[in-house]
Amino acid sequence: MDRPAAPLALDVTAAADPGTILAAAERAERAGMDRLVVSETAHNPFLQLARAADRTSAIELATGVAIAFARTPMTLAYEAWGLHEASGGRAVIGLGSQVRTHIEKRFGMPFDRPAARMREYVHAVRAIWASWQTGERLRFRGEFYTHTVMTPVFAPGPVAAGVPRILLAGVGPLMTRTAGAVADGFIVHPFSSVAYLAEQVLPVVRAARAEAEAAGAEWTARPFEIVGNVLTAAGRTEEELAANTVALRERLAFYASTPAYLPVLAAHGFEALHEELHRLSLRGRWQEMGELIDDQVLAVFAVTGSVAEVAREVHRRYAGVATRVSVHSPAGADPELDLAVLAALRTL
Repeated sequence: MDRPAAPLALDVTAAADPGTILAAAERAERAGMDRLVVSETAHNPFLQLARAADRTSAIELATGVAIAFARTPMTLAYEAWGLHEASGGRAVIGLGSQVRTHIEKRFGMPFDRPAARMREYVHAVRAIWASWQTGERLRFRGEFYTHTVMTPVFAPGPVAAGVPRILLAGVGPLMTRTAGAVADGFIVHPFSSVAYLAEQVLPVVRAARAEAEAAGAEWTARPFEIVGNVLTAAGRTEEELAANTVALRERLAFYASTPAYLPVLAAHGFEALHEELHRLSLRGRWQEMGELIDDQVLAVFAVTGSVAEVAREVHRRYAGVATRVSVHSPAGADPELDLAVLAALRTL
């Protein structure tokens, strides 16, 4: 897994909003983006991406991320395969674990030992897909999941493009290692820094990937992706940049107040900031929290400036570290800004 060279592949994110997804997909393909990424919040990303498949012909269609543990491996396998078939083999399946509260209390599903469960989950999904693609008997028995019945009437036909790729998001070291061990790529959380990524995260991912390659794991014949997600505030005017920067500070404050992201803050000596923001978050003082994100913190975890300035800085930070990148403006920003930054990146 040598560090890749530029150019970066370019991914554009879109909301899974039934009212906007078709227009977003068409814009992304016209702009020459490599992949359209839709996350799972209030809508099912597989459904909306399947609709987008009918309005596009070349762009890859990815979940980024779908909540794995909200589904059994069989349920996920059917949803993903349906998108892959509908798009002519353009599906890329990004998975995440979510947190215990949502899995147990929103979805009513088990969450014990998430890294071990995710490792087995990915193996189970691949076993199901292999039975559909090759006709081999389904014989998956694991600690968490068992899938041993697949009669012909319930088996979709093979896809000429082959099985989808599976990318895995992770924050902690156990899930990060799992991504390197079993997935086709690692999705970097937006609240990160290049230094933390390069020095503490990617060595774990690469070591696990190297072990899988040495063991001759079948999926390692495909290149491994590192998907960078960059928080940005761009502006075509001083007023637009100022407004987007305020909103970005508030988003950074939300992440920095969350205990799960303390390690990345600690890597830069910002532990005291986390403690203060966490106290304020418990009181719902969100605007005040944003005001605590100073220019130093902003520069570590995000990129701001004109469209051209943001593009150049994203390229400087991530070329040779990630294989592909997506930029994320704060809520309320003009969605065209992300496309403009990515288009500028294409020229570098």
